[in-house]
Amino acid sequence: MKHNYKYPFWFLVSILLLLSNNFVSQQLPIFSQYLLNDYAYNPAIAGTQDFYDVKSNHRYQWVGITDAPRTYTLSINGPTKNKKMGFGGILYTDHVGPTRRTGFQASYAYHLNINSDIKLSLALSAGVLEWKLDGHKIELYDLNDQVLVNNVMRSVVPDAKFGFLVYHKDWFVGGSIPNLLSSKLEFSNADYTGLSKLKQHYYLHGGYVFHVNDDFDVEPSCMIKIVTPAPVQLDLMTKITWKNQLWLGLAYRTMDAASAMLGYLFKENILLGYSYDFTTSNLRNYSSGTHELMFGVRFVRAKTFESPSIE
Repeated sequence: MKHNYKYPFWFLVSILLLLSNNFVSQQLPIFSQYLLNDYAYNPAIAGTQDFYDVKSNHRYQWVGITDAPRTYTLSINGPTKNKKMGFGGILYTDHVGPTRRTGFQASYAYHLNINSDIKLSLALSAGVLEWKLDGHKIELYDLNDQVLVNNVMRSVVPDAKFGFLVYHKDWFVGGSIPNLLSSKLEFSNADYTGLSKLKQHYYLHGGYVFHVNDDFDVEPSCMIKIVTPAPVQLDLMTKITWKNQLWLGLAYRTMDAASAMLGYLFKENILLGYSYDFTTSNLRNYSSGTHELMFGVRFVRAKTFESPSIE
């Protein structure tokens, strides 16, 4: 199906890449369940739990808007036997209109004992990213435009991410820098190469677990996202967990949406999660909201350290 993007091609590309520099959600995807999908944000999460964790996340953003963002991730991370190191990997694809961003990164984390209760994790991940522009979805004014020789343009670049995490069984504080290499996007079948590069983002996140009683835990958390020249974006979330199995959550993301979420952990190793975003920006006039689904499997190891509840 051809979509009617009736613009000169490089004008369209300019708009897309300018959007990616000015809206956090465009160059890097957003996850409402960031507390559960934390490894996707921070490679230092790898090895902080006592199990290998496999998660698949599906996000359908701004339902009702043609070619709105759709994001899919598949990740795995876990500790070595002595819990001094962690390994992980993530495969992801992000579709926005005629663009598709697909990549893979593998990560290594090293864990240091600050004292008997607190640890520090330092991590680095590296991989490749393909940015694709599909001309089959673009209707040009100039049908003889030589920029799209084969109707599809690709740029494959190296990508990396740094992360750190200070964690205790009841709290955690961390941060990460995605797009660490600031790689330039250059399309091989075009002479124009001055448009854009991947912008470094800065994420800071933290949370605390309040043990209300033997059955209930309350976990407030927050994440701050910084990328110039866009405004700082803040995510606030509170998650209530019953018997480490059933949880309900509410969240608010500035300049974007409020979210409600729920999930369940079956037999300590199968995790299901769902969230719905109520759009608070002007897009609410055109969108019925955002759906996010998560499925996870935990391969439990013998416990050697009680890590924080950052799932």
